[in-house]
Amino acid sequence: MRQLNPSEVVAFIEENIGDFHERRAASLRKLQLAQVLKKKNPYLFKAKNINDAHDLVKLLLDAHLSSQEETIFGEFLEKLAIFVCGRVFNGRKSSAEGIDLEFMRDDALYIVSVKSGPNWGNSGQVKRMVENFRQAKRIFRSSNTKANIQAINGCCYGRDNRPDKGDYLKLCGQEFWRFISDSDRLLVEIIEPLDYQAKERTKEFLVEYSRNLNLFTQEFMDVFCIDGRIDWDKLVRFNSGRK
Repeated sequence: MRQLNPSEVVAFIEENIGDFHERRAASLRKLQLAQVLKKKNPYLFKAKNINDAHDLVKLLLDAHLSSQEETIFGEFLEKLAIFVCGRVFNGRKSSAEGIDLEFMRDDALYIVSVKSGPNWGNSGQVKRMVENFRQAKRIFRSSNTKANIQAINGCCYGRDNRPDKGDYLKLCGQEFWRFISDSDRLLVEIIEPLDYQAKERTKEFLVEYSRNLNLFTQEFMDVFCIDGRIDWDKLVRFNSGRK
């Protein structure tokens, strides 16, 4: 084990955070109105009495982008976690299915599935993660690994006051970052460099966002509005009707 150098973490973030902004912008550029309309519940918006085409399109667009950003940023945090653990414990990206990180610590082999936050998946997804842990353990044991193998669900933010889940440990927020870095301060040390060039990149993104919002609103009104009113029947059929 070696002590984590905070300047190395800052350098890694500044070098790699641009990929988040680039992928975020690329996702917006490729997006089409039909994709957004098919993924959200039209009944919910009708129940909320949303009858303004611009407001409806903006809500749909924002919900879609929020989900995309969570995924893209989660992948960035996974890379950061692997980098940090690599520096401190010689951790590395695992080749086992569904396992993001593996490393030795205190004579134990840790296999880690990194997630963004504590509420990352439904029961089926959690079950799949547990099966991935079991399969990875079988593979490591078949290769004559003598160390005790411990499965970890690491969450980059949040808390879980009951970490022992039986088949694995769930470490969230500060507990996770401390575990892979041996630093209690890493949780806050990664905050400051995250806004590297954020002002400039966000300004560029908002120009493209406004353009898409205007184009989507115009397209929505052309296709799903009659005499200035939303044609909910047509919208619901487009979203959920039989092909």
